[in-house]
Amino acid sequence: MTFWGRRKALDALTHVEEARQLKRTLSWPHLIALGIGAIIGTGIYTLTGIGAERAGPAVILAFAACGILCVFAALTYTEMATLMPAAGSAYTYTYSVLGEGLAWLVGWSLVLEYAVTCAAVAVGWSGYMVGLLESLGVHLPAWMISGPHGGGIVNLPAVLITLAVTALLARGAKESATLNIVLVVIKILALAVFVGLAAPAMMPENFTPFMPYGFSAHSVDGHVRGVMAAAAIVFFAFFGFDAVSTSAEEVKNPARDLTIGIIGSMVVCTLIYMLVAACAVGAWPFAEFAASGEPLAFILRSLGHPAAAFGIGAAAIIALPSVILVMMFGQTRVFFVMARDGLLPRSLSNLDAQRRGPLRLTLLVGAFVALVAGFFRLDQIAELSNAGTLTAFIAVSVCVMVLRRTRPDLQRVFRCPAVWIVAPLAVIGCLYFMISLPTGTLVRFAIWNLIGIAIYLAYGRKRSLLASA
Repeated sequence: MTFWGRRKALDALTHVEEARQLKRTLSWPHLIALGIGAIIGTGIYTLTGIGAERAGPAVILAFAACGILCVFAALTYTEMATLMPAAGSAYTYTYSVLGEGLAWLVGWSLVLEYAVTCAAVAVGWSGYMVGLLESLGVHLPAWMISGPHGGGIVNLPAVLITLAVTALLARGAKESATLNIVLVVIKILALAVFVGLAAPAMMPENFTPFMPYGFSAHSVDGHVRGVMAAAAIVFFAFFGFDAVSTSAEEVKNPARDLTIGIIGSMVVCTLIYMLVAACAVGAWPFAEFAASGEPLAFILRSLGHPAAAFGIGAAAIIALPSVILVMMFGQTRVFFVMARDGLLPRSLSNLDAQRRGPLRLTLLVGAFVALVAGFFRLDQIAELSNAGTLTAFIAVSVCVMVLRRTRPDLQRVFRCPAVWIVAPLAVIGCLYFMISLPTGTLVRFAIWNLIGIAIYLAYGRKRSLLASA
């Protein structure tokens, strides 16, 4: 099984054939917006209530725990991204450090984080849009707002928003990132309005008891409770900062811009999440808004701000397409590099002559996401996203430690501080989060990886560029 450990040379990452090299068009404002655009989405608008149900006011600590873990992971990502400014993110780093077999599994896991999450968010956007239309007196036929599992034929709004985002991505990375900046500004303004209205209504008694269910996850009356139980759920809200590293090959000044983009977006979003969560639990008893599917809007309506509550819902409709955009961007870049390496059909890495982007691959990924969003149930499938993301985080943290031992001579533009503390804690934290997932999710994740291994053995093992080297 020597093929399993084949490694791509580090200098080969930035010296690829010109016809398959992405154009450098992005700078650090684009990268911060990409990170925030992916992270601030369904999580902050819906998971605040679910997290509060599991942890009470200590949901603030759940967001902090997720933020700390992701900051540790972000530091390792930044060292690897600036050391290897090539597309592909965790897949690329693993290929050069740990070998082809593990790189394939990481790339296969990233499908769960990016493509499956895209489809789940598209379905969520459909729900918000249908609800908004109904509040305005517009009632869509049941057959077009749900797939066969829900008694309909197709979730048409989910399909349409996916195709719209695909068309935007097909125009080019810079155009997509520029629009994403506008969407990010709108989302942050909406959350600023919430904080501005909720903060004056905060009452100390709403924070008591602060941690009613303790820290560790455990069962209370048949329901999982505790800060870590909440953290295992709200972790989904932090997806996306690693998508910034998938754009490394398209960044004008990787050494500076990737550092600012990855760490900046992660820190900003963690602070925003904690502030919003604190205002939410302080302004209204958590037991009352925890059951709401739109907790922030519920709180504003309860405080006597119906217009602002409507605005929060409208902002959610604006926010979710930016999440789809960034996640789909990340998926196309990972697949692009896998195809360029021969692990997927090489034709998928052909670039559009005008925009220098993977047009064919973008359209295929968009069609796949639209298909899943339109026809399939995503409740159990979407849970796999956590496992896929945690696997990528572990791989990147291990890569940093391995390279520090095997290649201390490499010039590192950004060095992860206290690497022998940060990287091991990132691995341990990810493993702790992973074992906190439901057993059924872990079983499905194992099955997903077995399918991936079968595909690699049947196709990628023989057609990899390194196989003929």
